[in-house]
Amino acid sequence: MKFSLVAALVVVLAVVHGSEAVSLVKRDLQSDVDRLTKLISDMSASITTATQDMVEKVKALDVTNTAQTYMEDSRAKIQPLVDKVQAEAAKLQEQVKPFIANIEDQIKPLTQNLNAQVKPLTDNFHAQVKPLTDMMEKFFQQAMDQTKALLPPQ
Repeated sequence: MKFSLVAALVVVLAVVHGSEAVSLVKRDLQSDVDRLTKLISDMSASITTATQDMVEKVKALDVTNTAQTYMEDSRAKIQPLVDKVQAEAAKLQEQVKPFIANIEDQIKPLTQNLNAQVKPLTDNFHAQVKPLTDMMEKFFQQAMDQTKALLPPQ
């Protein structure tokens, strides 16, 4: 009887353990499925974001390439005009050089003549003002000397 009681107890424990093991397997399987589902969802979101970023970069690159092509085409169209304007400017400069030299030749004697007329006037002015400046200098020197004499000795 003891043996059958022990055997029955072992059978009951085995059945209980087996049913718990099945429920644990079910729980572990469900959590694994949940983790896999979350992992796949995260990977899908990451791939979607990376794809959108790549599309934006390709669009930006396309816009940059289009702008660069436009600039190069514009430069190619404008360059002949720039060359022509530079050539015309060089011709105009060569044509204007004699006129500028002529004007300089006409102005040079005028400035020399003006300097010759102004020099005696400035010399005359200095000769007339010199006694006045000397007198003012003496006056200020006397005022300083008298002020120093009024100060108490230090």
